Amino acid sequence: MRMHLKNKSEKLKDLLSKYSNLIVAFSGGVDSTLLLYMAHDVLGEKVLAITARSPVHPEREVRFAEVFTAEMEIPHLVVDSREMQQDDFRANRPDRCYVCKKNLLADMIELGRIRGIKHIVHGANMDDLGDYRPGMDAAKEMGVSAPLMEAGLTKEEIRLLSRQLNLPTWNKPSMACLATRVPYGTVLNEEMLKTIDAAEDYILSFGVSTVRVRHHGDIARLELLPEDLKRILSDSTRQIIADHLKTLGFKYVTIDLDGYTTGSMNRPLEDGDEVVGQR
Repeated sequence: MRMHLKNKSEKLKDLLSKYSNLIVAFSGGVDSTLLLYMAHDVLGEKVLAITARSPVHPEREVRFAEVFTAEMEIPHLVVDSREMQQDDFRANRPDRCYVCKKNLLADMIELGRIRGIKHIVHGANMDDLGDYRPGMDAAKEMGVSAPLMEAGLTKEEIRLLSRQLNLPTWNKPSMACLATRVPYGTVLNEEMLKTIDAAEDYILSFGVSTVRVRHHGDIARLELLPEDLKRILSDSTRQIIADHLKTLGFKYVTIDLDGYTTGSMNRPLEDGDEVVGQR
């Protein structure tokens, strides 16, 4: 396994070495953190990290990105993304991620043009091929590469390599944009996204490692890992969390017995169910 991982790591470095300069789309997650670290290791000051600030991204992720790049002395820009200005995005159809990614990457391409940087990479990995990822189509169309995927790295291998490199994200829970908490066809608005962000922040303060607050109108459906359920199911903690989420606007707070599942909001697509607003 070690030799296999070393070969993939060397392949990643070789891929990155072919760029004269580079923009890394940096969300602060496990994948993009490793990609940025490796790109900076290979190309040094020729790398620019760009992070999107938006209602669909938890603010804690932007704060992490700012701290990490400052500590690593990596040039970094935080830009306001504009997906919430797009009717096609707010409509929350299954191609929502495509619309978001295309707009964000267009802005990054323009920033690169201004700064004389032709190439942009993002942190998609081999595991992303196994789920519905319309944003990857947008990246391909716009010529944005995925070196982690090209090197054949899976999520598990990215975590192992990150741990070897002492990156703080090696065991960081996976994070997706807050819009993924809302069923397809439910029109998105900033108040809804802020409510989800505040609810998840609050639950994380109890020592929970991973939580998704799925927004179903008046109902908050909590997805947690089995080990995290134990942290919040004592009578006192359970009631405190329920009461707080009700102050945020929910009338009912439920726990999904299936637990946290990546891409759970894609089940209607997998089951062939009709999705409101789908085109």
